[in-house]
Amino acid sequence: MNRVDHRGRRRSAAHESFLRHAGYRYLKIALLLTAVCVGIYVGTDASPVRNGGSAAGYGLGALATFLVIWLAFLGIRKRAITAGRWSLKAWTSAHVYLGVAVLVISLLHSGFQFGLNLHTLALLLLMLTVVSGVFGAIVYAVIPKLMSDNRGQLSGEQMIEAVQAVDAPLRQAARRLSEADALLVSEAIEETQIVRGVFGRILAPDKNCPTAKALAMMRRQSVRAGPLDGIEDKDDDVSERATRERVTLLLERRSAMLARARRHARYRALLEVWLYAHTPLTFALLGALVGHVVSVFYMW
Repeated sequence: MNRVDHRGRRRSAAHESFLRHAGYRYLKIALLLTAVCVGIYVGTDASPVRNGGSAAGYGLGALATFLVIWLAFLGIRKRAITAGRWSLKAWTSAHVYLGVAVLVISLLHSGFQFGLNLHTLALLLLMLTVVSGVFGAIVYAVIPKLMSDNRGQLSGEQMIEAVQAVDAPLRQAARRLSEADALLVSEAIEETQIVRGVFGRILAPDKNCPTAKALAMMRRQSVRAGPLDGIEDKDDDVSERATRERVTLLLERRSAMLARARRHARYRALLEVWLYAHTPLTFALLGALVGHVVSVFYMW
């Protein structure tokens, strides 16, 4: 019984969100650390004004510097796979909560004194880095579930194969259409794109889609022709309308598969795009932080 319970707990932990890891352990640590720093900030002598040059300011600054450097190591840490207390999930959870805490600690370190200088630049870069990181945390907390619901049991490659599986019967059916309509269907098969650049997948994944264009045309023609229940219709007319309905059905199936594959591509792009801001901002922050520390000790 104990073995079963132990396995159940392990499975539950495996599916637990990194934000909830270990009962919000790192949220509690971040809140406690922030509370201690606020207490130091409030309890120290503020004359003439609170600033980073006081004893408390140096202490808070040293702590913030250590945290920034430690947090930056997550990119290296992601390449090592371990379990337990120092698993990747634990590090990611700590990265998110301590990342927000370091912003508060840095503001306390500055004494909320801002100006046109390197110190304020470092603080601004820290704010932007934290904001981009929070966006990334939200994305990673929400998108994987959406991706799983969208793809079902299919992989991204299998979704593309499902789209391509409709092409052969669609080509065969389109041969019995007029030359103009057959060309429209051929363009839908040949020119439709599923995956484009990161920003294209997010902003306009199906803009001017040839498949959507062909489907809209087939539907308009079907509406103009009317239903297939007219008793006075000629055999050729009935055959043409039946072909058009067959092509419309296949285009609808292809369009649905395309929408599914594009959603998958859009979700993957959202998982990637925030890093285009977060990673460069992190390196810029580290550079500004080095300059900030060097200038402080040079002027000391």
